[in-house]
Amino acid sequence: MTDPNRLTAAEAVARLRSGDLTAEALTRACLDRAAERQSVKAWTWLDPQQALAQARAADRAGRPGLLAGLPIGVKDVIDTVDMPTEHGSPIYRGNRPFTDAACVALLRIAGGTIMGKTVTTEFANRFPGATVNPHNPAHTPGGSSSGSAAAVADFQVPVGLGTQTGGSVIRPSAFCGVVGYKPSFGEFSRSGIKMQCHNLDTLGLLCRSVEDIALLRAALIATPRRPVDRTVPAPRIGLCRTPAWNTADAVTQALIESTGRRLAAAGAEIGDAAFAPQFANIHEHHRRIFNYEAAHNYAYEYERHHDQVSQVLRDTVLTPGRDLPLSAYVEALETAEAYRAHLDDVFTEFDVLLTPSAAGEAPEGLGSTGDPSFNSIWTLGWVPCVTLPAGTGPRGLPLGVQLVGRRFADEALLDAAAWVEARLAA
Repeated sequence: MTDPNRLTAAEAVARLRSGDLTAEALTRACLDRAAERQSVKAWTWLDPQQALAQARAADRAGRPGLLAGLPIGVKDVIDTVDMPTEHGSPIYRGNRPFTDAACVALLRIAGGTIMGKTVTTEFANRFPGATVNPHNPAHTPGGSSSGSAAAVADFQVPVGLGTQTGGSVIRPSAFCGVVGYKPSFGEFSRSGIKMQCHNLDTLGLLCRSVEDIALLRAALIATPRRPVDRTVPAPRIGLCRTPAWNTADAVTQALIESTGRRLAAAGAEIGDAAFAPQFANIHEHHRRIFNYEAAHNYAYEYERHHDQVSQVLRDTVLTPGRDLPLSAYVEALETAEAYRAHLDDVFTEFDVLLTPSAAGEAPEGLGSTGDPSFNSIWTLGWVPCVTLPAGTGPRGLPLGVQLVGRRFADEALLDAAAWVEARLAA
């Protein structure tokens, strides 16, 4: 029988509900794995007794709710009333919020056990945290949701919360070999999450199967669970190389091409999808919005704790954002609106787009979390994205493929992703 900590979230909840598994046993198995694998450095706060107390309370109550005591890791830019929230910054060391973030409150209401806080890069931005890639500690786990990605991949917790402003859910999920989901912009509440960019920040999920996404998504939007529909016909898939295609390594380019052929052989209708010429520099508009909004949202930290903000963040985001004219920011907002309308048109021809999750395997070294170019354009587009594990690269590290759906059609994307997931596993 599979060790409890290696179950998907959906499998674990099924066993919790049946009584075949207790919340305490599942949480204890996750905690034992985390203790065994402390070298991964996935957690910034993990109190075993606190986690076990929550699990025992769930068992005593009969494991109620949609999640029935499921352990969950929470990225440390998300407020938790009973644990510190430090944002990966010395400025907030020991910070204790007065309330839970909305997402944490909803997960607790649904019966989830908040196991601990996972490592984030500084303010969910560029300066890395301590976490290493669980497949090879000499390589980055990606960022900024580094701890959640590593913890899920290393079987320390079945699911983690992350956030994405550029590529902070999809890229670390791909680098660590797990399933990642960034919903349509606005579908998940951001109340109680440290704000970086009000036009971009999105709460996301890192887990082990598409069915896990459907389960947690129901809890986070407080609706009845809708299992993915595995009877949907083969989707129309647009192979989208994006303007960043030349930054992908040869292995990743070949992976996307071969995945398209494999899905076509399984019955999918495959065609090429491309951006209109006026959006060839759409990355630049994402960068402008990112820098401008982050610079204003971190005004307090920049002014009052300047020396405790990393030089990387100051030099690459905050200072350029302060120097950016309002007119350039407004132009980027207007271009983003036109770009979203263009994506709406693209999805009249395709159900989903197939595109790289990242430029390649997780880079060697811990000084950078990797290139977000294959993610930021979709974050700007407000469209939902799923990354699925798709084998390994030449260094034996995970590779992923990304599926992108029409905005506010997340359930259709999950159905299509489940169809692809089954074909990739065949």
